[in-house]
Amino acid sequence: MVYDVRTIFWDGCIKLIDQTLLPDRFEIISCESIEELAAAIKRLAIRGAPALEAAGGYGIALSAHEKDFSSAEGLKEHIKKAAKFLSFTRPTAINLFYGIQRVLDKALEGESVVEIKELALNEAEKIADEDIERNKIIGSDGARLLNDGDTVLTYCNTGSLATVYWGTALGVIRSAVEEGKEISVYACETRPLNQGSRLTAWELMQYGIDVTLITDSMAGIVMQKGLIDSVIVGADRIVRDAVFNKIGTYTVSVLAKEHGIPFYVAAPSTTFDWEKTMEDVVIEERGSEELIYCHIKCKDCKIAPEGVKTYNPAFDSTPLENVTALITEMGIIKPPYDKSVPEVLK
Repeated sequence: MVYDVRTIFWDGCIKLIDQTLLPDRFEIISCESIEELAAAIKRLAIRGAPALEAAGGYGIALSAHEKDFSSAEGLKEHIKKAAKFLSFTRPTAINLFYGIQRVLDKALEGESVVEIKELALNEAEKIADEDIERNKIIGSDGARLLNDGDTVLTYCNTGSLATVYWGTALGVIRSAVEEGKEISVYACETRPLNQGSRLTAWELMQYGIDVTLITDSMAGIVMQKGLIDSVIVGADRIVRDAVFNKIGTYTVSVLAKEHGIPFYVAAPSTTFDWEKTMEDVVIEERGSEELIYCHIKCKDCKIAPEGVKTYNPAFDSTPLENVTALITEMGIIKPPYDKSVPEVLK
C-alpha cells in the first residue's frame, strides 16, 4: 500500500486528499475557510456521496471555528448561513445535505460559543467514524455476493477516495479479497472526468487487486464475451424508482440486463431519499470545458472544437427494475423494492 489514510479528516482545520491531482501526485490539502471547502467540493478535489456527507458535516464544524464570536446567537446565525452556502455546491448527492443538516442541528443545541464549537466538531467526527463502520459492513455483506474467481465490472470511483475510508462498491471488492477470494476487476474510464481511470484503477493497484482499464464504450463487448460475472456501482441518491449515479451508469445497467449479469448498487442508508422519485431530483450539469479538453487542467490538449454546443450532465438515473440488489449497512435489499426498502429503512 502506498497510501492508507482517511480521505477527509480534521486537524485544526479540514484536511483532504486532493483527488484532482491523482494519479500523478498524492497530496493532502488544507481547507481553513468555508469558501475553500466549497471550492474544493465544486472542483471535485473531494467527491463521492459518502465523502461529501463527511465534508458537509466538517464544513459546519469549520464555520463554527473559523471566526471568533462573542455571543452564541451570533455564531448560530453564522453557521446557518454557512449551511445554506455549502448546500449550493453540488445539488444531486443527498448525503451532502444530510451531513450539513445533522451537524447544524446538533450545533444549534449549544448554549455558548464553546459548546456550539464542541458539539459541531464532535458530531462531524461521528459522521466520519460512522461512515467507516458502515462501509466495512457493506463490504462484508456484499462480499457474500462474489464467488472466488469472479470478475467484476465497476463504474466511476467508489473506493476509499469516495468515502471517508474503505469504500462502498470497491469496498465490497476489497472485503472479498480480504476474505481470500480471487477477484479481478474491469474498470470503466468514466468520461468526461475519468474517475475510473484516474482514481479507481489507481486505488485497485494500491490494494494489489487485478484491474483492467477499459473505455466506457467497451463495457458491452466485455459482457458479450462472457468476461464479466457481476457489475457493482455506487450511488449518489436512491429514490423510489431509480438510482442516481455517475453519468453512464444507466447505460451499463441496460447492458448488464441484456446479458443477464447481476447489477448491484452499494450505498449507505444515508443515500436513500425514499420520499422522492426521479422527477424530483435536480441533475447537476457541468461546464463544456470538461468535454472540449482531454483534461480540464490541460488547456493545450483540445479534443473538440472551441464553441461546439455541449450537454454535460454529471449523473443519470438507473431504474430500480435494472438493479438486482441494493447492498447497504442494514443488509442486502432485493426486489420488490417498494416493499423491501421501507421495511429495512424503518
